[in-house]
Amino acid sequence: MSSSLLQMNTIFISILIEALPFILLGVIISGIIQIFVTDEMMAKAIPKNKFGAIVLASVIGALFPACECGIVPITRRLMAKGVPLYAAIPFMLTGPIINPVVLFATFVAFGNDWKIMIERGVVAFLVSLIVGLILAFQFKTPQVKNEIHVHTASKKMSEKIGDALKHTIDEFFSVGKFVIIGGLIAAAMQTYVKTSTLIALGHGVVSSNVVMMGLSYILSLCSSADAFIASSFRSTFNDSAIIAFLVFGPMFDIKNTLMMLSQFKTKFVFSLFVYVFILVLLLSLLIVH
Repeated sequence: MSSSLLQMNTIFISILIEALPFILLGVIISGIIQIFVTDEMMAKAIPKNKFGAIVLASVIGALFPACECGIVPITRRLMAKGVPLYAAIPFMLTGPIINPVVLFATFVAFGNDWKIMIERGVVAFLVSLIVGLILAFQFKTPQVKNEIHVHTASKKMSEKIGDALKHTIDEFFSVGKFVIIGGLIAAAMQTYVKTSTLIALGHGVVSSNVVMMGLSYILSLCSSADAFIASSFRSTFNDSAIIAFLVFGPMFDIKNTLMMLSQFKTKFVFSLFVYVFILVLLLSLLIVH
């Protein structure tokens, strides 16, 4: 086996080892939501005011220690329970960034630097807030490929637990195949597209941010570990580009793009990608110095 294939194999396995525990956590939470959280509970929890719902959804992700892969099935289940699109997507965007595990990892990775950690959280929150407001006006339907409805009110507790386990297993295999495909693509890109080539393109103020966003998409790192990789680029790129890397990657990478395409309509995923890309680029340039 050639050295490049060995390298690709090593990267692929490391991506899977990094992602699978969080995906498992995500599908377990998804299964619990599907079976034990009723539509009525969600209706009471979500504010009727659209702006209030978007703000709540953008910050509640702090309670879920899920990465960008694990958050997709949770988001899909919440929507099946009646959470509107404009609230579910901000939750999906900020969850992998503002949860305590990721913020603490960012703090440690940058030598106990509060500045990077706070800027990462602020930019992520603002991006999700603006995206939620755009979605509230642009899309009036859920934009999902398949509706999910499960009625559990009359079931016994043992039956509910059995259903939750079944949903967890089904979701794990459904989501898992996209992580494997995405991991293979990401590993191939990392092996055959030289990082030095990308870095050489990123000398300008704007281009450096664009290059780092592209790099975060290709690398497809887990959000709980990406700060340690980002910190290694600090001698090459400014803080604005570093924040662009740390915010865009958890919102969009190869793995979760494939997962989103399996759950949401293609046109919607493309629109979301464009909004997130533009907003991360602009806000990282405006806010971070």
